[in-house]
Amino acid sequence: MNGIIAPQDLDIGLNRDLFLRMLIRELAGTLESIIGYEEAAGYISLVGQSVGNWINGLYREALGVERLSLEQVSEVMVDLKRRIQGCFALVESGPDRIVLKNSGCPFEDKVLDRPSMCMMTSNVFGVITASNLGYARVVLNETIAQGNACCTVTVHLRQDDDLDAVEGREYYGS
Repeated sequence: MNGIIAPQDLDIGLNRDLFLRMLIRELAGTLESIIGYEEAAGYISLVGQSVGNWINGLYREALGVERLSLEQVSEVMVDLKRRIQGCFALVESGPDRIVLKNSGCPFEDKVLDRPSMCMMTSNVFGVITASNLGYARVVLNETIAQGNACCTVTVHLRQDDDLDAVEGREYYGS
């Protein structure tokens, strides 16, 4: 081959996972720059809602239940993130709220400066919680996307007038 290196022999670190994370990062960045953060977050929320419904169905079917209990919802949120290489841990789970911490985003460094990508977590957690427990208000207290060392997510389980001043997205079950 006259000293020419074949493309398949190059060590460039390109794989499907990296490609898909870059694709989502660039889609989110393009949306944020063209239509703004709020609208981009809205579009990503729609995708997150569909993904949340799909994941909820997977777990309900695998567990053989019509609805997940509070304990199962908490465990499912941690497990699904583990399966996609996130590092979520349960901090608190009770009748009023579920609190989770995350030390490693599934999108890794591709989430930096792309806070609209966090709507995937918000919507997946919100849809699963509301579908099974009736209501959720998901608050992204801290996010890696905004430069924090970790993410802290609070999922409020009860509608409360005191929460009206709290940022977050509300989700309702049927």
